[in-house]
Amino acid sequence: MTILYVDADACPVKAEAERVATRHRIAMKLVSNGGLRPSQNPLVESVIVPEGPDVADMWIAERATTGDVVITNDIPLAAKCVAAGALVLKPNGEALTKANVGNALATRDLMTDLRAADPFRQGGGRPFSKADRSRFLDALERQIRAAMKG
Repeated sequence: MTILYVDADACPVKAEAERVATRHRIAMKLVSNGGLRPSQNPLVESVIVPEGPDVADMWIAERATTGDVVITNDIPLAAKCVAAGALVLKPNGEALTKANVGNALATRDLMTDLRAADPFRQGGGRPFSKADRSRFLDALERQIRAAMKG
């Protein structure tokens, strides 16, 4: 049975993910350190994990498996979930797979090193757009259908 796991602390597409999960009648777990308003949807479970670095990530990584879908921007979590057989999407709709998660992890590590070497280098990137939200919805629909097929 497919479960949709959402690394929810900084996820900008929680409402969209809930709509897709509801349409397909699959369980959704919003995993966070707290501070999220619980959903009234019986398919959505808010999982509150203890404070601490990567506790929510570890909770998801220990449970996500083949047939599940994970939404996260956290590349190390994505790598663990891909290795476990789960389908992984970033909130902008980009799929992380066995073919590209290694490059994403290497890029993340490189950017961390560059920021550490130059204290004036500020990250940030571009803001989350309507196009990102639309791309995410299309990608999530495809991933859920693929996961449910098995």
